[in-house]
Amino acid sequence: MDKKILITASISGALAVVLGAFGAHALKAVLQPSDIENWKTAVSYHFYHTFALLFLSILPLKQGSKALPYWCFTIGIVLFAGSIYLLSSRTITGLYLSILGPLTPIGGLFFIIGWLSLALTALRNKNA
Repeated sequence: MDKKILITASISGALAVVLGAFGAHALKAVLQPSDIENWKTAVSYHFYHTFALLFLSILPLKQGSKALPYWCFTIGIVLFAGSIYLLSSRTITGLYLSILGPLTPIGGLFFIIGWLSLALTALRNKNA
């Protein structure tokens, strides 16, 4: 078990629950339905990749071989889900940052690289 990855997954999971509940209760009354759907998408991908981190934390792989998937999933959560959280709530936060739009696909690219690097790690590892 990798303690750092498990701690990251635990914090990310707690944050996903908080943000999901916040969207379902506090934001539902103030955001447009399309923004609520976008918020739900962010929460979903946040959770999917939190579970990926949790799974990664218990994989019996060599020390250091989990680094690339770990960082890709973590950065992907921040960029992909984080940018969607901010974009979908911009009418109430007033944050109209033009950089947010490009961050979403970059975060998605990190997710893809994370999954592919996990596959390559498994292929290279005799214990996986």
